[in-house]
Amino acid sequence: MRESPFAQGAGVPGQDQFLNVLDRDEAERRFRAAIDVKPRGVDRVALHDALGRELAEDVLAPVDVPSFDRSNVDGFAVIAEDTFGASEEIPRCVRLADEVIQTGVVPRTIVRRGEAMGIATGGMMPRGADAVVMVEHADVVASGSSDVVSGFPGRRSAEREGGSRTDTSGHELRIGRAVTSGSGVSFAGTDITRGETVLRLGRTLTSRDTGVLAAIGVATVDVWRKPIVAIISTGDEIIAPGQPMQPGRIYDSNAQVLADAVRELGGDPRRLGIVPDDVDALRASLRDALAIADIVLLSGGTSKGAGDVSYRVVAELTDPGIVAHGVALKPGKPICLAATQGRPVVVLPGFPTSAIFTFHEFVAPVISAMAGRTHEQRGTVDARLAVRVNSEIGRTEYLLVGLVETPDAPGPAEAGHYDQTNTVSGFSRTEPSLVAYPMGQGSGSVTTFSRADGFTTIGRHEEIVPAGTIVTVKLLDRQLQLADLVVIGSHCIGLDYLLGELEQRGVRSKFLAVGSMAGLEAARRGECDIAGIHLLDPKTGEYNRPFLTPSIDLIPGYGRLQGIVFRDGDPRFEGRALDDAIAVAISDASCVMVNRNQGSGTRALIDRLLGGVKPPGYAVQPRNHNAVAAAIVQGRADWGVTLDTIARAAGLGFIPVQHEHYDFVVPKARAQRPGVRTFRAWLDDPATRERLARLGMKV
Repeated sequence: MRESPFAQGAGVPGQDQFLNVLDRDEAERRFRAAIDVKPRGVDRVALHDALGRELAEDVLAPVDVPSFDRSNVDGFAVIAEDTFGASEEIPRCVRLADEVIQTGVVPRTIVRRGEAMGIATGGMMPRGADAVVMVEHADVVASGSSDVVSGFPGRRSAEREGGSRTDTSGHELRIGRAVTSGSGVSFAGTDITRGETVLRLGRTLTSRDTGVLAAIGVATVDVWRKPIVAIISTGDEIIAPGQPMQPGRIYDSNAQVLADAVRELGGDPRRLGIVPDDVDALRASLRDALAIADIVLLSGGTSKGAGDVSYRVVAELTDPGIVAHGVALKPGKPICLAATQGRPVVVLPGFPTSAIFTFHEFVAPVISAMAGRTHEQRGTVDARLAVRVNSEIGRTEYLLVGLVETPDAPGPAEAGHYDQTNTVSGFSRTEPSLVAYPMGQGSGSVTTFSRADGFTTIGRHEEIVPAGTIVTVKLLDRQLQLADLVVIGSHCIGLDYLLGELEQRGVRSKFLAVGSMAGLEAARRGECDIAGIHLLDPKTGEYNRPFLTPSIDLIPGYGRLQGIVFRDGDPRFEGRALDDAIAVAISDASCVMVNRNQGSGTRALIDRLLGGVKPPGYAVQPRNHNAVAAAIVQGRADWGVTLDTIARAAGLGFIPVQHEHYDFVVPKARAQRPGVRTFRAWLDDPATRERLARLGMKV
């Protein structure tokens, strides 16, 4: 029985601050010094359960493969010298033996000079023969006759009778093509030789590997035991997926992503549920986890506020307990690294992006090592930063980015995928041909990590990274799969529909919601295939077309109606004209708006309506129309600007503001790319236009 790792009578400390924030490398050094990362034992598993497991020893072949000399073709087993000089004009003739060799049959007859024997594909070579003449290159004739009897004697009869057949007596074989010794034959051990090491210690078994093991007759294999990783979610605000959403609550996404990440790394996740912010309950859950697990992960409660209890309970561990609490990272500063009896105990930040980043930085390599794997290093590519990025001095920042091609890069149809050396097949990369768009710098995003292609690291002493800076991007997947269609610009539910339909037809797309103006600039620079825009030129009163330049073309889209949305029955908006509603909203300090992101066409419309006034909520800037409606439905805001179709779907009141045109611009240099051509054809299809009209678009 293990001695309790908890300090006896340990109290709960009061609120503290991060006074000793460590450098990332120093934190990892301390952590690794306190834990044992060796594999935890060996399991012997049946071959049908071995897929994805890591071999705990080398596998040596107990047999030759093939285990006998066998024919690769239907034909005739011969002595090669008897065929020398043979041709269609001057064939060589040999006597045909009575026996025909089928698969699974051991030949009874020895082939001697001047003889041949019929043999099926996979049949065992008879003693004396050293080659096989294909059936297409020989004819069976009756002795003393020129009449062809058959191409492959006795095949069907022998198959019916389950063995060899002796029905070729008195026949000879006329050979029309010479063969050399070994032709048409796989000799025993040519694939695998008995005693050969076929798979090595530490290999993660794939379907190809299990096929090899089956081929050498292996029924069970020794694999490293999967490290058990206990996962505890903490927080009064956390509820499990499937439960009804309640005000102030959030669904537990961290437990799911962590459990699946553990599986991907070769571990065995054990989810121990959600524990409220209660010291006694969490202490009991941690004891249960330590009783079964090789690694314990807690999600949430790692900050040093009065309500954060996870790190307080972990602080009671004393052998050695906490080795680092607070690392100079962004996201992920509050991570708490601890150990007990050589086992890692890690409190990950509660915000999803922070949790995932710190897990992959500190925990993933440990799980891989305990599972007997060499931790896989993801590939890197060089890219040019699309926009300026401001960072925080004193903290290493991980910036998630989406990657798109620059104009001179080969398209996906020509290039396939980027490999880990930043080289496309057939193209060497002397200059970066990728552009990196930041995917957001917040640590609370659930979707940002899943949509990003990779991340770049901003050093702790860098405050500003200018646009155009060449950065190294570490890929999140093994290879960078470039999209067939890159769309940058304004969000629209019509665009959502179009891209969804194209995805069903095999066109893989990437959409970056950066607003109309940023999308237009990306199209002018040739950094996207299509940009969705709705920009009004105040001088002409025309949408989109006045913003064209010689390098881009316009693809006409559709009309839509923007307006002010509010909760039904709100007297500040209900039944009022537009100007009156805006005046009330501006003058009422309790009336909170929800804005849109800088650079979007909707933001430009809002700023014109407000005339320079910035009412409460102005700083809240979601990137799409649906988020505006959601903020009002949930009571976080009282009004905003979005589409009439979204207002109706959300059950909100609506005051029309502006009929606008939502169009698409395409760089001329990209106009003939397959993804662009498919998009244009689908947009012009009458059935598509009808569907857009049903969505509320004006087509």
